[in-house]
Amino acid sequence: MDKLTLYIGNKNYSSWSFRPWIALEGCGVAFEEVLIPFDFSAGNPQIREVSPTGKVPMLDHGGFKIWESLAIIEYVAELFPDAGLLPQDRQARSLARSYSMEMLSGFGALRSNCPMNMRRPVGRPDLPGEVMKDVARIETIWHEARSRSGGPFLFGAFCGADAMFAPVVSRLERYDVAVSAETKAYMAAMKVLPAWKKWEEAALKETWIVPEDDA
Repeated sequence: MDKLTLYIGNKNYSSWSFRPWIALEGCGVAFEEVLIPFDFSAGNPQIREVSPTGKVPMLDHGGFKIWESLAIIEYVAELFPDAGLLPQDRQARSLARSYSMEMLSGFGALRSNCPMNMRRPVGRPDLPGEVMKDVARIETIWHEARSRSGGPFLFGAFCGADAMFAPVVSRLERYDVAVSAETKAYMAAMKVLPAWKKWEEAALKETWIVPEDDA
């Protein structure tokens, strides 16, 4: 099989890159990583050289290109159906896709007010009520999924749906958002994953600064 090459952005900031990276790494799928740093003011022309959208993440599979986090996860799940990227049960798989799509298209207040920044000192800023509405919905999703599956992850074992919410786990931690003990237990389960630790360790060593995300 042709090798998989995953193009990503800065590990400290790129929530979009984090999702497919931790999905593949956490499920044991072998891939080559290519990191192209970005900055918001000018972008990086190297990204446009490899990605049709000029954005990352982007997966190259023997010259065939797939972009967008969820599309990458779905594609690799079809290549490796036994890797656990998607739940085996049909209803659980449909729920995983529903939750993942909701994450992909929603929670704008949380995204804009709490950009991912793994180097950010833990501290709670004043957050608008809309952010807490997003958080409440996320907590409901996590509770429903883990109650149905028995945990410790959303669908029992770690899968692509967990990967889609991985940046949220980082945001809730770094911005010290008030959440339930149950939510904290799920966050703790995510943070002890070897894949999480590997990404975070690399993120903390980065020296690139994106002012928009370092507020």
